[in-house]
Amino acid sequence: MALALTLAAAVLQTPEASAQTYVISNIEVTGTQRIEPDTVRSYLVVAPGDIYTDEKVDESLKALFATGLFADVTITRRDTVLTVNVVENPIINRLAFEGNKKLDDEKLGKEVRIKPRTVYTRAKVRADVQRILELYRRSGRFAAQVEPKVIQLPQNRIDLVFEISEGPKTTVSKINFIGNKRFSSGDLRGKIATRESRWWRFLTSDDTYDPDRLAYDREQLRQFYLSKGYADFRVNSAVAELSNNKKDFYITFTIEEGELYHFGDIDVESEIRDLNPDDLRPLIKTFKGKKYNAKLIDDTIEAMTDAAGLKGYAFVDIRPRVRRDRKERIINITYRVMEAPRVYVERIDIHGNVRTLDKVVRREFRLVEGDAFNTAKLRRSRQRAKALGFFKEVEVEQVQGSTPDRTVIDVSVQEQSTGELSLNVGFSSVENFIAGFGISERNLLGKGQTLRANFSISSIRTQVDLGFTEPYFMDRPIAAGVDLYAREADYRDYSSFLQTTYGGGLRAAFPITEYWTMGLRYTLRQDRIEGIGSTTNRYLLAAEGTFTTSSVGYSLIFENVDDRQNPTTGHRFVASQDVAGLGGSVKYLRSRANYDYYLPVTERWVIKFAAEGGYIFGFGEDVRLSDRFYPTLRGFSPRGLGPRDRDSDDSLGGNIYYTGTTELLVPLGSAANELGLKSSVFVDVGALFSVDDKDIIDPNNGNVIQKIVADSAKPRVSLGVGFSWNSPFGPFRIDFAKALVKNKYDDTEFFQFNISNQF
Repeated sequence: MALALTLAAAVLQTPEASAQTYVISNIEVTGTQRIEPDTVRSYLVVAPGDIYTDEKVDESLKALFATGLFADVTITRRDTVLTVNVVENPIINRLAFEGNKKLDDEKLGKEVRIKPRTVYTRAKVRADVQRILELYRRSGRFAAQVEPKVIQLPQNRIDLVFEISEGPKTTVSKINFIGNKRFSSGDLRGKIATRESRWWRFLTSDDTYDPDRLAYDREQLRQFYLSKGYADFRVNSAVAELSNNKKDFYITFTIEEGELYHFGDIDVESEIRDLNPDDLRPLIKTFKGKKYNAKLIDDTIEAMTDAAGLKGYAFVDIRPRVRRDRKERIINITYRVMEAPRVYVERIDIHGNVRTLDKVVRREFRLVEGDAFNTAKLRRSRQRAKALGFFKEVEVEQVQGSTPDRTVIDVSVQEQSTGELSLNVGFSSVENFIAGFGISERNLLGKGQTLRANFSISSIRTQVDLGFTEPYFMDRPIAAGVDLYAREADYRDYSSFLQTTYGGGLRAAFPITEYWTMGLRYTLRQDRIEGIGSTTNRYLLAAEGTFTTSSVGYSLIFENVDDRQNPTTGHRFVASQDVAGLGGSVKYLRSRANYDYYLPVTERWVIKFAAEGGYIFGFGEDVRLSDRFYPTLRGFSPRGLGPRDRDSDDSLGGNIYYTGTTELLVPLGSAANELGLKSSVFVDVGALFSVDDKDIIDPNNGNVIQKIVADSAKPRVSLGVGFSWNSPFGPFRIDFAKALVKNKYDDTEFFQFNISNQF
């Protein structure tokens, strides 16, 4: 009986049943080149001594393919031995891009994940092809194609080449609006960031399709309609369609304007005892009966938040409770000031300043760690940091600190170029061709120091200037600097003399209050007047020779402009005096004052008012020719104003001058704004007059025998336009000015232009 059962078991046993109990005695690896066989075995889930199963072999195959090291893997069994045959993926020897012109190799190389000396896999290449295509789409080229090519090399190596066909730039051909009745499609196109393709937009990318910009455009439309009283406005859809040839996009906004609303009842409630609602009501900008404007609600909340911040409440929560009456089309609002603790500054975090040292930004802040929070000081701190001119943007936010009564001031800056290479070119009726070259750095080594060197030359003068300024001398709020200069001028064509000047000076400035600054200086200068020749001009004869000037002076400065480089609001006032006579051979008292006022008319229109004047008189002697004033007025050439010798027509300068300017910055529209073009219209007024002992007097009766100097305090007037372009090559400016009121002996100048390049 036992023998029969054994025979039956042997007959019923199948190959599959035998495999389930098959014991692996050895694992052989074939096909490896760079990879060690033991490394291949380490990826397997079976080992000698294990029972063979199809499941474990399948798992081993998957594990080997998952490494990305192999192009193909097979596992076979021969008796008690498993044989693993592998085909290794090649190693990338070199990575190259061909056909790319708009995007360079460096930018594409940063985008792809596959690199030289890494293992080649088709999956990695396919993923990198998609990354390259996405990069081209982001730059507006949706017709771009990428074809990877493999060049076989010995020792299982390859060169991988991405052949790129960039195709034309895919631009936004048309922007359509559906559902707009109150405003035209042209008006709405002007409110969004995306632009229709036009030839003059070759320097911008606003006419390319960008999904993120399209989402921003939806919000811009919503904000526009909410500011115009349409509280129910909605953007139902924003669809971008790509043409069949992949050259054009057609964007369509479908909108629902809704009804026009007005403000209804407005009230204020406060849960903070120190903030009385009656004190906050004057800050309300949403008045009953006025057309609804969501921006006015935000402005009101901001004004109330500032008022709370002045009392130390940094995180006050002001919630507008809106009650909409759809039947009457009015919106009632109650501004609720929620309970909040007084807040103190825990710390100040500064980031984004890659080049500029942290302390350069921190020393401009009017708040320090441990101070009670104050919005006015915070606003002034941001203004001072922005006024440095080192940053494009300065964003300051309050972040909740470690406790409810602590705040962290988060300062985010975006650096901009502070070095400048400048080339100045112009034309004058007096100096003919004028050229100049200069190099300056306003943030030397990121320390906020200023270093400048300028060289200029024309038909009459050559000049070299060097200067250095340390804004915080010995880590104190004292701006100290040194200047050196050498000038040579040939004035024989209109003043009949040559002048050579060598000099230098030391200066320092320190703050008196937040907006007032005191400046002190010492100047040592030597002037040599020569080449006068035969003349009857007694002013020139008296000026001939070499003279040394040793002077000290001071300046009193008030400044609260928002940006020193491109101010749009604020005042700048400077009053100064210099006394010469502390040594040297020249003695005088010179006084000057100038005032600038910037007033924003609208968001983009700015008007500038400027006035300047000066007076100089000598101590026991006449004021020398080289020490007099020679102010410039657009429409008039240098030394084109002021007293002149009637016989020789020589320019004599003047002891007194005044100038005034009114200039309006005029925006040229969205297209010009995209190109960085700006324009201005200006009127300049001024005069230069008064020289010492200008007439020949009869000693017997005191009557004037001869007027030898043409001199008049009558104002001269010029009118002009100016254009500036923030070009890819650097800032460019050109001015056209016409002298409307002048004396017959004045010299005029029609235009001048300037170009510089930042680095």
